[in-house]
Amino acid sequence: MSKQVFTQKELEKYADTLIWGLKTARPSIKKYDTVLIKCDIAGVELGEVVHAKLVKQRYNVIFRLTSSPVIEKDFFMYSDSTQRKFIAAGEKELSDGLGGYIAIHAPESLTHLKDIDTKRQSEVAIARKCLRDIMNKNEEKGRFGWTLCTYPTEELARNAKLSLKAYSRQIAKACFLNEPNPAKKWAWLYKESTGIKKWLKSLNIDQWLIQSKSTDLKIKIGDKRKFLGVSGHNIPSFEIFTSPDCRDTEGVYFANQPSFRGGNYVEGIRLEFKKGKAVKISAKKGQDYVRKILATDKGASMVGEISLTDKRFSKIDKFMANTLFDENFGGKNGNCHLAVGDSYSDTYSGDVSKMNKKIKEKLGFNSSSIHWDLVNTEDKIVKAVLKNGKTITIYEKGMFKH
Repeated sequence: MSKQVFTQKELEKYADTLIWGLKTARPSIKKYDTVLIKCDIAGVELGEVVHAKLVKQRYNVIFRLTSSPVIEKDFFMYSDSTQRKFIAAGEKELSDGLGGYIAIHAPESLTHLKDIDTKRQSEVAIARKCLRDIMNKNEEKGRFGWTLCTYPTEELARNAKLSLKAYSRQIAKACFLNEPNPAKKWAWLYKESTGIKKWLKSLNIDQWLIQSKSTDLKIKIGDKRKFLGVSGHNIPSFEIFTSPDCRDTEGVYFANQPSFRGGNYVEGIRLEFKKGKAVKISAKKGQDYVRKILATDKGASMVGEISLTDKRFSKIDKFMANTLFDENFGGKNGNCHLAVGDSYSDTYSGDVSKMNKKIKEKLGFNSSSIHWDLVNTEDKIVKAVLKNGKTITIYEKGMFKH
């Protein structure tokens, strides 16, 4: 178990912020809707506070602890293919019946799966994609919403090369737990980000051109797209993103920030895209793992998301060894992150409830059992090529030009 790192007052504020996130992600959520809290063991003290608040607000709450690192490793090590594809009775029904979902990540190990064959992990991801598809479809219909957060652990702090106290203070600062009313601060940020999203939408953008020391990428935004961010889904979240047309990405993208995924550590990922696919894949560390993950399925080597974070909003200025925080890094230059794999259908500017496979394919929304955010924190310039042929700078020195 992790040491207590937040005061009771901070725990209350963190829980209130998560509930704000859930209600912002799904404004139509109502009393007696079913909400699932999924919590790592080390984050249970926050989970307990969230649980109590949701019960008092008259939601039907299901609380589940996730598998320990030992249990998770044993499963992947000793299971056969049939077991890895197993979906328990009632899981599809549960996924379909959820009105809300709050995930509290508090990992006690980041590398316990490093010796596990990635094909075994991919089998599970592919088999369980049907559950995510159910929830995604319900979200498109306004029937489901979710949010997630990170709770500090010794393992996270050690891999970020910070003390547990310093790591915890980064979380408190990023989530506005030092504010008298964090939810009010998030509501202000929501309003500020809405202005940027509307501005980007009004430009009628055809392509983004992203250039930094190590990145030179052209990415087609696609038709019928909108920009999202600060939507309550992630706590914290400062990014502005969309899911582009995955069929037309050209050039080089470099992730200068390390990443932990599936029990593996990777560093210096370089992807060269041609006609939408990453045709050359390399990494300074973990190259074999990266190549295997990007071969999981047809969409794994294509782009599902492109995002920018404005340093004026994000107070995160340390590597956190945690994607939720690292993809929202502010620091000196802000950040860009690109996700390979599955796209977000709610970036569709039409009636999302009517989205189907045919529309997604026609508009170039990517489909995959993976979604992996790769972060670049280099100083960069992002230009937009508009559909009228004009080119303007939309992001420079870590800030939107809005």
